[in-house]
Amino acid sequence: MSQTASTAAAPADERPNKVDITDAGPSKKKIHIEIPAETVSEQMADSLDTLSAEAALPGFRAGRAPKALLRKRFGTAMAEETKSQLIAAAYSKAIEDSKLRVVGDPVVPGIKELQIAEGKALAFDVEVEVVPDFTMPSIEGIKIKKPLVNITDEMVDKEVEKLCINEGQLEERENPEPGDYLTGHGIMVGKDGTEYYNLNGCVVRVPQQSDKGKGMILGVAVDDFTKQLGSPKAGQTVTIKVKGPDNHEIEGIRGNDLTITFTVQRCDRIIAAKPEDVVASYAMENIDQLKDAIRGRLYQRGMIEQATVMRNQVADHLLKNTEMELPKRMTEVQSARNIERLRMEYMYRGFDPMDAERLLAERRNASDERTRNDLKLFFILNQAAEDLKVGVTEQEVYGRIAQMAAQRNMRPERLRSELHARNQIGQIAMQIREHKAMDAVLAKAEVEEMDADAFKEATKADKA
Repeated sequence: MSQTASTAAAPADERPNKVDITDAGPSKKKIHIEIPAETVSEQMADSLDTLSAEAALPGFRAGRAPKALLRKRFGTAMAEETKSQLIAAAYSKAIEDSKLRVVGDPVVPGIKELQIAEGKALAFDVEVEVVPDFTMPSIEGIKIKKPLVNITDEMVDKEVEKLCINEGQLEERENPEPGDYLTGHGIMVGKDGTEYYNLNGCVVRVPQQSDKGKGMILGVAVDDFTKQLGSPKAGQTVTIKVKGPDNHEIEGIRGNDLTITFTVQRCDRIIAAKPEDVVASYAMENIDQLKDAIRGRLYQRGMIEQATVMRNQVADHLLKNTEMELPKRMTEVQSARNIERLRMEYMYRGFDPMDAERLLAERRNASDERTRNDLKLFFILNQAAEDLKVGVTEQEVYGRIAQMAAQRNMRPERLRSELHARNQIGQIAMQIREHKAMDAVLAKAEVEEMDADAFKEATKADKA
């Protein structure tokens, strides 16, 4: 299929560029653009005039240097800059006029070798990936199972234990044991010596028996971590060998033979605080008041988990009932977005930061199919949000941040500042938009309530 635009980008409206758009693969377009010779000459003349007015050469006052000398001195750099300006303007106008929904960055094959000259047209190709064309499945009457939230005394007691650990004190140890924390200097390099991480202050947890030998270092899961780590004391260095996860957000790490050196600086064990000390630190009257507060927070977290479980069922339905050809290049770079999205999701659900990082390390080892499904769901939910006219307000973003801050016992202003510094506010807005889109689908669903045990059994039956 070919599409020709007669009004594509041009510095002068009376000299439109020639634009031809053709299919180049799944969700991929090839845009051929030819900029008229007159436009090229005009832009080069403008660039030279600008340079002439600003350049200061030895022996000449600013703006007085001969243009021939300027061409000789700055000609190559000026031509490259002019070429970039022409290509960028022509590409932007072509996308605007054709209304292509581009995802990812454009690729201009042979751009370095491309030459421009006065009196000659400039022709080039641009390859872009676009939002896939697909048909949204029916969202009416989806059957959804809703697990009821029930907070037991046992759950409250376990949360008290966790709180005592979080409020505990670090006790430095000489010999590390399972569950202890090692702090040190971690360096990760690839097989060709490329350094990917160099972190002083890297924290490693010595695997416990329940971890079955698995552990994590510098965000990478290691199956035989216990064996490779050993029991290093402060001042000792250990070497960890691991294959880079195929879906790591850093491309060079994927599938690479990684070597991680970790020099231990100290070993600490967390000595849990006494419940009565925690009660006092939270200015509560007694342990029962603390448990009541914990029960309330667990209920809020349970409601979030309930919503997450129901949204996951919506996501499964949408994925199973949507056919789509995915952009290949964007699929390859999807990993970074997945990790950031999941980090925000775990924060929203109130996960302990250490547990969240462990889960992220495991997710980096996810299959390619999982990554493709994540990208597929991204496009589906984006379309669903458009169809259902879902929007996100600033108040909703700040409300979500306040909710996350409460889960982490932080002031909302502090978390908001941290998210701004890491440029993650946009991720929060996207998370809310996706949640609202799935909630709008849930509003049309047939919902069956069941207790937690019945839900587990029903889920097992669905997977069988």
